[in-house]
Amino acid sequence: MQNSQHKIGWLTACALVVSNMVGTGVFTSLGFQLDSIQNTWSIILLWTLGGILALIGAFTFAELGTHYANENGGDYVFISKGIHPFFGYLSALVSMVAGFSAPVAIAGIAMEAYLAPFHISHPRILTVSIILVIGFIHSFSLKHSGIFQNFSTTIKVLFIVMILACGVYFSSLPGNAIRLDNSYRSEILTSGFAVSLLYVTYAYTGWNAAAYIVSEIKDPRKNLPKALLTATLAVTVTYILLQLVFLKFASAEQLKGKADVAVISFSNLFGSNGIKWISVGISVQLIATMSSYVWIGSRITRRMARDYPLWKYFDHMNRRDIPVRAIWLQIGITCLLLFSGTLEQVLLYTSFVLQLMGTLAVASLLGSQRKPGDYPSPFRPWLQWTYIIFSICVLGFIAIDKPLESFAGLAVVLLAGISYFLKPPQAKTDDAPNSEKF
Repeated sequence: MQNSQHKIGWLTACALVVSNMVGTGVFTSLGFQLDSIQNTWSIILLWTLGGILALIGAFTFAELGTHYANENGGDYVFISKGIHPFFGYLSALVSMVAGFSAPVAIAGIAMEAYLAPFHISHPRILTVSIILVIGFIHSFSLKHSGIFQNFSTTIKVLFIVMILACGVYFSSLPGNAIRLDNSYRSEILTSGFAVSLLYVTYAYTGWNAAAYIVSEIKDPRKNLPKALLTATLAVTVTYILLQLVFLKFASAEQLKGKADVAVISFSNLFGSNGIKWISVGISVQLIATMSSYVWIGSRITRRMARDYPLWKYFDHMNRRDIPVRAIWLQIGITCLLLFSGTLEQVLLYTSFVLQLMGTLAVASLLGSQRKPGDYPSPFRPWLQWTYIIFSICVLGFIAIDKPLESFAGLAVVLLAGISYFLKPPQAKTDDAPNSEKF
């Protein structure tokens, strides 16, 4: 159990979830959806379904998180205890590189792209500097982490509110992409609709963020469900409204197949000045996203290191119960990915495994008995089976679309899993730090 006197409230936990969810996906995926579907009702249904699936996941992780209320680690703990330690170990390895380090690097690269109109001399140096500063902030205390996360998330929220306010205040532009006829009836039964849903589910990833740091939350049995469910509902409504704003200020032809839909829409509305302010806004709001990944990812690594002698060095907590070594391991991996040129390959080869591990985490609830004090996930186990069946379909699409990469990624992870047998895992009875303080 955490020994630190300071713990975060539900609002900070909620900010962590919002920051983890709202990254680049909501500002980029609409263009790829318009390649296959054109009707606005279809777009709304896509983002609503994505929100429902995220909400099912949030209900599930609210119960799992309160079931293991004294332990950080999220998927690693849930899978290890609910299914098997070997699969939990694999999930921790995947999370260390592809689950948290790679997304920080991706957000950094996206920031560089959005700041390109300003012709910054050395954008990669700026990116690394920001990541290092985030690492330092999270290395001091939970209070510092909470203050910075709340501040950066506030900026993110204000930026999104500005976008939505423009959507309300300004009239639709002629020839915009909003289309409200009955063609959605045929669109929602196509393979294009199913593929578009994959883009949406990617944009919704992060709904489980607060469950990874459950022991750092005040009264987690009350505040964890409150944070997960409030954030997921708020983000769902926001995502739907943002798509309508982007459609309102651009034509389907302009947006189709393009990643920078937000920039395109607001350049139509405000000209070149629109490109600059929307680019700065997206760039700055990504800092909150990077911060949330650094905060969460280090807790999974440290929790795994507690159980495995091979990783013992990273089971170190400073005097304020911060896993500093795990934080800087993640920062180091992020920087290696930034300069290795293999970032896209890492994501390509591990997308299948990431989806699989998330499904196993949800499935782990089915094997656990509800205890007094656990948050009661509604309609258990039917909601969980709905999520699992949908996820199996997603895995099938990934395997069909990228068969070599999917199974090669799985093979690499299983190969790395050999290290599980090098030194037997050590059983722990609580989450107390077992390394020296400084």
